[in-house]
Amino acid sequence: MGDVLTAEQVLAMVPQQEPFRFIDEIVELDDEHIVARYTFPKDADFYRGHFPGNPVTPGVILVETMAQAGVVAYGIYLYAKETSLADCEKLLTMFTDAEVEFSGMVEPGMTVTTTGRKTFFRRKKLRCDVEMKLDDGTVVCSGVLSGLGVAR
Repeated sequence: MGDVLTAEQVLAMVPQQEPFRFIDEIVELDDEHIVARYTFPKDADFYRGHFPGNPVTPGVILVETMAQAGVVAYGIYLYAKETSLADCEKLLTMFTDAEVEFSGMVEPGMTVTTTGRKTFFRRKKLRCDVEMKLDDGTVVCSGVLSGLGVAR
């Protein structure tokens, strides 16, 4: 029916770029879920002010990280599979809403793994249960995120 994209193809299509891309790699990708990893660079500019002397990754950046994997990248994969790569290239996947609970901190240099599980996908709208963990398995934040594909 549509085009099945590889993890590398999906990552190449994610519109966010350095310094605002928060996906280093997609490690799992199928019809039901996505798993992506990102290491926060110790010298990221936002750490200078959040908080000087004791830097912590801002919550909005953690939500953006989850959205890039669980909504944007995953939405690209699902939409291409439903339609085609050409149709997918005509859309921009936008993050639309979130309900997130924070339960830990991410310090500079830490690697996080984000898992998104599809709960709803129809008419270019995607909703996922998303969870972010540290390498030791500690859940940092989790919630429900949604996004929508819009014409470029």
